[in-house]
Amino acid sequence: MEYVDETAAKIMVAARPGDSIRRIAQKIDGSYSWVYDWIERLEDAGFIRREDGVYIEKYAVRDRYYDLVAAISRAVPPSIDDGYVIPHFAGMPFAYTKIDGVYVWTHGGYQIARGHDDYPIFIQVADQDVERWTAFFDEFGIPSTIEERRDVPDHDAPVSYVLIPKSGDLTREWVDGNPAVPLDETIEHMMEYRVNYEPALEMIGDEYDRDIDASHEDPRLDA
Repeated sequence: MEYVDETAAKIMVAARPGDSIRRIAQKIDGSYSWVYDWIERLEDAGFIRREDGVYIEKYAVRDRYYDLVAAISRAVPPSIDDGYVIPHFAGMPFAYTKIDGVYVWTHGGYQIARGHDDYPIFIQVADQDVERWTAFFDEFGIPSTIEERRDVPDHDAPVSYVLIPKSGDLTREWVDGNPAVPLDETIEHMMEYRVNYEPALEMIGDEYDRDIDASHEDPRLDA
């Protein structure tokens, strides 16, 4: 029973071949030191190995941890913070996009159009993986939709997922351990809805040294 622990389970389920300890800690929203300690223990138990990154050694154990995490998610609706951890358990590529592309690129500094009782998370996924993603979220007891957020929440859990299918390979950039659509794509989305994103555009421009006009004034007024 020594290894029946939430952190151990999240490490085993979230780790992908070659992940650094820091990336795993960021994925599961855990402290580096605590994740490091647990990885040492899991390595001593023979569940994982470290060799230029972390690798799973006992996939049967990993599968049992997966079942445990999924069962807990079905029994206790995940928090908003957990909502950004759970997609890492799917084993499929994804990228936070739209509102969440902005959320990730601003390091959680800009939030819009969501509340604690209705919190859709937008992720871009490969076309061919949509059914697998839907099945994954069903297994975790979390509602998901394709392309559009739910009009009226029909589930006790505040967190839901909106899948944005994309043909071809996903292009992703990692920010604080989270995959997001490229910054240019995020800025394009923000400029399309610039009235809503003015403060975020200023944040992005300052941090990433981008020349962005965040003003939403109609240039025709100066004509």
